[in-house]
Amino acid sequence: MEDNKSISSEAPHLCAEEVVAHSGVAKIKATHKVYGKYSKWFLFVGFVCPYIYSLDGQTTWADLAFAASSLNNHSLISTIQVAQSIIIACGKPVIAKVADVQSRGAAYVTVLIFYVLGYIVIASAHSIQTIAGGIILYAIGYTGLQLLTQIIIADITTLQWRGLVSGLMSLPFIINAFICSNISTQVLNGAGWRWGYGMFAILIPTSLAPLVVTLVLAERKAKRLNLVSEKPVEDARKDKPFDKKVLDLASQLDIFGLALIGTSVALILLPFTLADNAKGEWHNPSMIAMVVIGCVLFPLIGPWEFKFAKFPVIPLRYVKNKSVVGASLIGFFDFILFYLTYLYLYSFVLVVKRWSLIDATYFIQTQSVGLTFFGICTGVAMRYFHRYKLMLIIGLCIRLLGVGLMVHSRGVNASDAEIVWTRILQSVGGGMASVTIQVAAQASVPHIDVAMLTAVFLLLTEIRGAIGSGIVHLLVDGCTVFIHLFSAYSDVMKVMLIVAVVLSVVLLIVAFFMPNWHLGDIQNAVDHEQLDGEKSPEDQKA
Repeated sequence: MEDNKSISSEAPHLCAEEVVAHSGVAKIKATHKVYGKYSKWFLFVGFVCPYIYSLDGQTTWADLAFAASSLNNHSLISTIQVAQSIIIACGKPVIAKVADVQSRGAAYVTVLIFYVLGYIVIASAHSIQTIAGGIILYAIGYTGLQLLTQIIIADITTLQWRGLVSGLMSLPFIINAFICSNISTQVLNGAGWRWGYGMFAILIPTSLAPLVVTLVLAERKAKRLNLVSEKPVEDARKDKPFDKKVLDLASQLDIFGLALIGTSVALILLPFTLADNAKGEWHNPSMIAMVVIGCVLFPLIGPWEFKFAKFPVIPLRYVKNKSVVGASLIGFFDFILFYLTYLYLYSFVLVVKRWSLIDATYFIQTQSVGLTFFGICTGVAMRYFHRYKLMLIIGLCIRLLGVGLMVHSRGVNASDAEIVWTRILQSVGGGMASVTIQVAAQASVPHIDVAMLTAVFLLLTEIRGAIGSGIVHLLVDGCTVFIHLFSAYSDVMKVMLIVAVVLSVVLLIVAFFMPNWHLGDIQNAVDHEQLDGEKSPEDQKA
């Protein structure tokens, strides 16, 4: 196992200009010097918010259909959902830039306004077009809250605790998996779909208030006490003409880079969402054109970000960082692997195995519950072993075993126990991998890179989900047999599982080349800073 000193060359060189563009990071470091005795408890109380927006995400999707029905217009539903998914994917780097250039508190207040305003618009809407506008506003707020939760976790937890806290943020999905349908039904049959949206306009700011108020007050106190060590962005723009200030801000936000990333990603994602309802599906020229243009624009991101952008969204140092590249590859392809083994499993157990609807539903929920539970267990192990690499490798080996067993269990003669064990093994391996790779990536960069790195990491989540779903659809469409026949399921699953096994082996190979950071009582393993920006009193021990 390598120790931190042997791989310290991964620490990036940061120019003075780049530091200026990270006033938000300087402020969050300074807050740790002014927090009172119970301040951090208020921050952690604010983490009840993920439970609320988990409840939101698992109930309001049903409200949209009732809203459209009451307004006698279903035609825009698919368009609304496409716009929402694109904003949720592409909005993350924008929010991360605001959090870096301004402050974490300012970013939280901004996305909270979008979230609440969006749901107020929806709850009071009298046309489907108004609902569409409200959902776009809401999507900006939702993706911002999702991202900022992970950023704040990285800001206020040391490496040894980060995996556990990140894992705990998924805990609400276990609870909500079993109660959301009841809540949604009660709301729709009682107060109606408008309150299905409106109640979250009240619950979200209420649950988030302790965190936001504590954060904003601490940032202001730190600024008042002159504890912000780096030169703030606003001082760098002082006494400049208005147009120059606007251009400077655009440069610091890397507006062109964000637009290029957003456009290319949107064009790549859109066909995967629209193809099923388009005339001719994937044979439709518009679908092909969007993918082609998106794939042409995507490679242009590198030259712009690496050579021309003054404050790049994706600095060249990310690409040179083995931890970032390895974690991104594992995360990206592991999610595609998940879709290959999961998407048609529900139909498989209903049609081929003849399970009851309730048994099939509980079986599918096993994956989400297992991922969360074993992710939390992995976080606990990382706290006490202070390493992540061995757990990552073990997790990927277990995942490979689960995928391999599916090659046999896909057949009609496979036992029920064998099928269940394939999901349990994959949830064990997947939970271990998901927690370790995010902590590994965050450990390998200085604090000023954490927000944008996390945004890019979560952006890949959205892209890989769409691509994984698209690959599955293409494989199914390529089969010449009808999907309702037993042999058809076996043939389709065999093709998908062969691809999944190959991907599993590739991911395991990548894991062996990942640096093995020591997860100590520091913010990151590169510059050995503590949460308040001060240097650790002693170097990390291997």
